[in-house]
Amino acid sequence: MPTLITDFYTLQSYEKAGNSFIAHISLNREHDIFKGHFPGNPVTPGVCMMQIVKELAEEFSGFPLFLQSASNVKFMAIINPFETPDLKLQLDIEDTGNNVKVKNTTSFGETIALKMSASYNKLTS
Repeated sequence: MPTLITDFYTLQSYEKAGNSFIAHISLNREHDIFKGHFPGNPVTPGVCMMQIVKELAEEFSGFPLFLQSASNVKFMAIINPFETPDLKLQLDIEDTGNNVKVKNTTSFGETIALKMSASYNKLTS
């Protein structure tokens, strides 16, 4: 699947257990997004984190997806790509036919940075 933001992150590895996936990614701290968000104090934009969850859900489900709804989106810690570029994302994926439901927890070390639940429509050609 193509990514929306080229070279923003790299999927280093992942493990699968049933419908749960643990993905390990590394953010590209040299990406232009961090030069503008914010100069001298880089912060990973929340919308970019939500996009990463979507892209990983597409990778793991095998379907192109379109965000239908998101609930319980909680940004709990700042992700500075120079201090904590390596993230762990747990995705619990439920395929409900025409939709894919995802529960995500994103963390670095023992710190939870993002929790969200989302429902995606499967895109068909």
